[in-house]
Parts: sequence; structure tokens; C-alpha cells
Amino acid sequence: MKYVCEACGWVYDEELGAPDEGIAPGTPWDQVPEDFVCPLCGVGKDSFSAE
Repeated sequence: MKYVCEACGWVYDEELGAPDEGIAPGTPWDQVPEDFVCPLCGVGKDSFSAE
């Protein structure tokens, strides 16, 4: 599943994770830390929506 930042359009893909942010490939969105912020624009996890 993919989650899209509503502010800038950056996509978190559960299959790919976000290795540059310390999130391993295969990490489900509900296991991404609550303090995660978009690496492009800095908004919080609550600003992402499922694609």
C-alpha cells in the first residue's frame, strides 16, 4: 500500500519503506513512528492519505 503526503505529493510505499529516514522496506504504515515527518516538506504523519 502507498500513502501520499497531501501537502507535497511525496509517496511512502510500504514495499520500499524509507531507508533514508531509517524505515526498513516492508514496514507497514501503522508501524511507522508517530513522529515521522515528510522528508520533503516536513508535515506530520497525519497529513498522509492512503492511495
